[in-house]
Amino acid sequence: TSCVRVFARAKPEDKLEIVKSLQRQGAVTAMTGDGVNDAPALNQANIGVAMGIQGTEVAKGASDMILTDDNFCSIVAAVEKGRTIYAGIQKFVAFIMSVHIAEVMQIFFCIVTGIPVMRTPLQILFLILVTDLPPSIALGMEPGEPTILQDRPRPREEPVVLGWMWISMVLNGAVLSLVIIVVYIIALMNYCEGQIFQGDIDQLDDFANKLMYARTVAFISLVWAENVRSYTSRSFNRPVWENFLGNKHMQKAIFLAQLCLYVAVLVPFFSTEILGLAGVDVGIFGWLLALVGPIGCLILCEACKIVTAYQMKQYQAVLAERHAAEDERMEQLAASQKVGFDTPVKIISTKKVDGASGIVPTIFGAPTKKISGSSGNNVDTNFGAYGAFADEVGPAKSPGPLSAGLCGCFGVQVRYGFNNGNAYR
Repeated sequence: TSCVRVFARAKPEDKLEIVKSLQRQGAVTAMTGDGVNDAPALNQANIGVAMGIQGTEVAKGASDMILTDDNFCSIVAAVEKGRTIYAGIQKFVAFIMSVHIAEVMQIFFCIVTGIPVMRTPLQILFLILVTDLPPSIALGMEPGEPTILQDRPRPREEPVVLGWMWISMVLNGAVLSLVIIVVYIIALMNYCEGQIFQGDIDQLDDFANKLMYARTVAFISLVWAENVRSYTSRSFNRPVWENFLGNKHMQKAIFLAQLCLYVAVLVPFFSTEILGLAGVDVGIFGWLLALVGPIGCLILCEACKIVTAYQMKQYQAVLAERHAAEDERMEQLAASQKVGFDTPVKIISTKKVDGASGIVPTIFGAPTKKISGSSGNNVDTNFGAYGAFADEVGPAKSPGPLSAGLCGCFGVQVRYGFNNGNAYR
């Protein structure tokens, strides 16, 4: 199979051996079939594809994919859909990890510098479960990008989160943390009489409410920034305005997140007594200051895509080099194992064959058989390694020295030859 492109009139056991041969060479194999006899090869292949209309129930049960319309073009659509789902999982993970990394960075910064922690545990829980979760789920249902089929096939051992994705998550998490920390420090200076450190704020009159106002501004700004971040996360390397409204689920998720935000900061008692937020009391200045977060996040996250796009291009180039090296290796292997029609065959012994007109030489000690439609002696050249056989050989048409041709390596014994107009196998 390393040097043969097409196999004709293959038996069920031949199909199974061909699949195994390709897998031994490290290839990911797909097998299509509709009959009961195709079931072993369908089950052995990495991806078994059965026909939905003409296929038998046995073939469908042994397959991983069923073509409901029996149209091979549907396989391309299925591959595109699979890549889209996989890309959606990557975007979901990248988004949720970046916002969680940002949460850790913000809390860590507050603890190290001595400024009041900008969120309470209940506020963090509300962010994770209510405002972050809907957009992240919507990212998992993101439509595929137009060029998704142009990407190189990913290696089977490739992790879901790649190296360049980790860099992107950390960069975007740092950007989100930076803009929110700036907003929070400005809010502290405005509401806490110019003080930003915990010890100084504790000396102020009514410091609890003043601190709550600053935390409310940071909370509003963070939710808005994370909603903007969810839009920028729809693509790792394309600008946010491309196909901006292409994911209808994202619009619903953002609407739900915004609704939850305003309930959290504006509904009396629930906002002030449970979550410790006061959206009404921060005033116009607080709401305008909160806009700095999403605006800064949009600009800086889009700038980070320049780095990510370069890394993605480099990764695709590495995959291309790897595939080219593998193709070259297979070509060299095929060239080294290919036996042509002019390759001499050494006769070790001769043997009488029923139906033959004389003594028949036995090539490499293999058993000999009469070939229908041929005239004269017949010989079996046993080249294969795994026992798949070609069944028929037609009348010989080319005179010449005794020679044999090997049509397949790794699993196909093709038995034929020519000797003065007589057909051998």
